[in-house]
Amino acid sequence: MSTSEKPIIFEKGVSEDHRGSLEYYNDLALDEFKRFYIVRNPKRGTVRAWHGHKVESKLIKVIKGVFIVCLIEIDNWEKPSKNIEILEYEFDNDSGLIYVPPGYANGAMNVVSDSEIMYFSNLSVEESAKDDIRFKSNYWDPWEKYSPEIYE
Repeated sequence: MSTSEKPIIFEKGVSEDHRGSLEYYNDLALDEFKRFYIVRNPKRGTVRAWHGHKVESKLIKVIKGVFIVCLIEIDNWEKPSKNIEILEYEFDNDSGLIYVPPGYANGAMNVVSDSEIMYFSNLSVEESAKDDIRFKSNYWDPWEKYSPEIYE
């Protein structure tokens, strides 16, 4: 894994033949990751945000549906600026992986029903609980422009 302080997009590789296809990420080392979990959002427009970590890093992979994944580099953990640049990515199951380095908050919203997204973490559940910083889902609000009807 890179020690970059910025998010990284890992492009997927695909190999196909008469049996089907194989998706791969041969440039990605998973040795620093300890666990993964899958989030299922049955209802379109479900926002899960904002979840930040000073130490934890994550990999994010959409496995079904379409998500808007947003990342913010936190400038002040006690009272972050409302004017921080929001990095926005539209990802589906054909997209690659997003690496979220420490120091970022992340959030996601599925834009189609019945969507699933997988997160890999470099910390155990116990370690992550000590590094868990939450902000209200609308503290930064990129979601409305993607699905205004969920705010009606």
